[in-house]
This record gives sequence, structure tokens and C-alpha cells, in this order.
Amino acid sequence: MGTAVIAGGSVAGLATALALAAAGYRVRVLERAAPPPAGPAGSAATGWRRPTVPQSHHSHTLTSLGVRVLRERAPQVLHAALEAGGTLLDLTTAAPRADGGFSREPADAELAALAIRRSVLDLVLYRVVRADPRIEISHGVTVRHLVLDGSRRRVRGVVDAGGRHLAADVVVDAGGRRGLARSWLADAGVPVAEDLSSPSGLRGFSRFYRLTGTAAPAPLNRGNAAGGVWDHYAGVLHPGDNHTFAIALAVLPDDATMTALRHPAGFTVAACASPYVAPWVAEGVSEPLGPVEAITCPPNVLRGVATRRQEPVAGLFSVGDAACVTNPLFGRGLSLALTQAFQLADMLGAAPAVDETLSAQVAAAAEDLLRPWYEQSTQADADRIAAWSAAVAGEPPVRPGPRVPAGRLSFHEVAAAASADVHVWRGLTRMLMSLETPAKVFDDAVFRDRVASARPRPAPASARPPARDALAAAVTAAKGAGR
Repeated sequence: MGTAVIAGGSVAGLATALALAAAGYRVRVLERAAPPPAGPAGSAATGWRRPTVPQSHHSHTLTSLGVRVLRERAPQVLHAALEAGGTLLDLTTAAPRADGGFSREPADAELAALAIRRSVLDLVLYRVVRADPRIEISHGVTVRHLVLDGSRRRVRGVVDAGGRHLAADVVVDAGGRRGLARSWLADAGVPVAEDLSSPSGLRGFSRFYRLTGTAAPAPLNRGNAAGGVWDHYAGVLHPGDNHTFAIALAVLPDDATMTALRHPAGFTVAACASPYVAPWVAEGVSEPLGPVEAITCPPNVLRGVATRRQEPVAGLFSVGDAACVTNPLFGRGLSLALTQAFQLADMLGAAPAVDETLSAQVAAAAEDLLRPWYEQSTQADADRIAAWSAAVAGEPPVRPGPRVPAGRLSFHEVAAAASADVHVWRGLTRMLMSLETPAKVFDDAVFRDRVASARPRPAPASARPPARDALAAAVTAAKGAGR
């Protein structure tokens, strides 16, 4: 039985611990933060402040890929999430209904999302992992150095901040966006492959609410969410557990006018003006659970150490945000982390030895999994940044930039066609839920033909977002007011 040390005890680290334990490893998770609070998950998670996981205080839904991984590989986690008040959402409720109605197909069973607050999901996963006798979780521990053999091509363990040497056959960087493996390798004198990076161009504001009743006040036009990414801002609502929901508003990082969104009154004005979101914050429908939380999103990054570009070091692996970060607007980070965790465990469990060949194979598989989503996010963000910048400057709308690869359908073309054609809707939804890559969906000949022949329906007046100047003026005027 091998031994593994995992640096980081958030979703990526905990899922990797669960997967490696099932593959036969003795696992030790080293987490910088204190243990989570005790008590029922739904209430305990509300007061769980996590400075090492800033995104835990923001809007979240687990996409279909993550739901599939939990169903197939960790059903006990999914069961615990549902017991804690999470809900499985049927995304087909948002499918276009032609004259003949909607006919389900077998693959539609995968089109589900888990409505749950990020902190609650983290807590139930933590408790499942903590209960596993093959896994030890140590809190208040920071990994300072990687221990390598004399050739600097194989890991032997780690050294923590207190100077303790913890031996291990496998070391996993699950430390999030900091990308710990880069500094570990550099400190050990190992050349580090360059990252790929592109701007996300996003500043977000989130606030949690609880419904005063039990019934949803309006449908989720996106299946797992309500709202949209409009021509100058984003306003999206995600339902959570126990009748909670979160609203996320997003703007350009340098859009000074919209800084007023961090104030409750300005946030409320924008939420009430946002299509599909407004009914949820109408007077008497819901109550805020806390303040407005602000976050500036990091750039999209595909870490070189997690890909083929890195000269392999046997036994060293990166998972989750330590391997790849994409814009949180797409909500796919947790699903990719869960997928990568079990992919890594499967490859380690099937290999006769943890050597450089295996590490190279794991890096190749990780790159094949992650790179399509990095590239999609890079392209989508470039188009959105250009459109929002033009709107802020009062300039005419810009056309999307060159496609990657050249000739691929644009997201806007596909989204318009999906409003009328259920085949296009299915493909787009499977891509957005990370079940299929953009290439598999958008480059399919039948799909392209259906997009070309679709007759998009004009959006109703109620689905049109406020004009840029009107929203900016309303948000600014509301600053300092009440709710």
C-alpha cells in the first residue's frame, strides 16, 4: 500500500483523498485552516468563514459533470449533500418547447445540477472524508518544501512549516490558485514549465438570500440558474440548499461606476433590474442572509507543471485550481476537480509503479481534460471583455473576435439557435455543463447544420436587461440607502 500527502483540504484535495484511499493508498491531508464547525451542515456552513477559500462565499451550483462523478464514484457524498438540503435540478425544464412539446431522450438523465451552497458541499465532503479510516486530516499545517531523491526526479515526501519531514510516495498539490508545485520545484532546483494565462476580466459581487416561502417565485430560465450574461454585465441567480439562493452580479474590474454594487442598496437595485432575477428579490419573497461579498476573479490559467510541458517528477501531481483556473462565470471548477481526482486515482491504481512514465501519462491526461476548457474560457472572456468595454465607453457593439480554431461557431450563434432548436439546446447545455467539450459539440456537422437552419425567437421585453447608462445611474443613486 502506497502513501500519499495532499497539500490542501478543500474540494480538490478532499476528493483526491477519497479517490486515492479507494485505490489503496494511505492518505494524509494537510490543511492550513482550522477545522470546520460542528452541527447540522446547513446551519454550520452558514457561519464557516474560510479566508483560504474566498470563492466559498460566492454563488455556486455543481454542474452536470460533477453530479455524474458523484453518482458514479462517490454516491455517499451526493447522498449526504441531499440529506443536508441540496436539490437536484432537472435542466430539461429550460429546453425549448416546440409545437409538439418536449420529448426526453435517455442522455437527458445526465442533465442535472446540484443546487447547494459551496460551503455546505465542502462540509459534507469533509465529513465523509474524515470518517474514512484510511485518511488522516491535519489542520494548521503548511507545506514548505518538496523532498526529492538525489536525482531530483522522484518525490520522497514534504517538509512542513514546522520542519517535520513527512515521507510519501505521492505528493498532490491541491492548494488552489497559488499553484504550490511551481514554487516547490523551483526551490528544489527543478526547471518549471511556463503557465498559459489569459485575463478573465471580471469583478464579482454575491449575496445570499433565503426564501420566505418554499415555492420558487419564478422559473430558472437556464435550468440550473436564472438570469444571464448580458451586453454590459452579468446577473445570475443560483438556487442553493434549504430554500437559499445566491445572486452574483459581475462587471469589468476597472468599471468604477459599478463599485456601488458592493453596497446593499446598489446591489438590490441591480438585482431588481435584472431579467429573471427580479422576482426572487421582490418585497416579501426573500430575505438577505448576509452582506454583499466582493471578489476580483483571477486570470484563466493552465499550469505548466500539470501538463506535458513539464519534465516529469515521479509522484508529484497537481489537481483542481492548482492545475487549471477558469472564469467562475462558467461554474465548472469543482466538476473538473472531481473528475481529475478520480482520473488520477484510477491511473495510479492501475500502474505497477509510480515512475516518471506514469507521471508523464497523468500530465497528458490532465492536459487533455483541462485544456479545452481553458481555451473556451479564454475565447469567451476575450469576446465578453470587448463587448462590455465598448458598452462602458458608449461605443457601438463589437463583433466577436477570431474563433479558436478558425471557423468554429460562435457562442452567440449557438445560444440564439438553442432558443428554438432542442437539438442545439441539448448540445449547448451538455457543453455548458462540461459533459462534452466545445469541439465535440460545436464542430459536429449535424449540429452546425441545425444552428444554420434554426429560426431564433426574439427575446420578450421582460428578458431585456437595463441599458448601461440607466443601470449605472440607478446603482450610483442607491448607494447608502437601506436594504
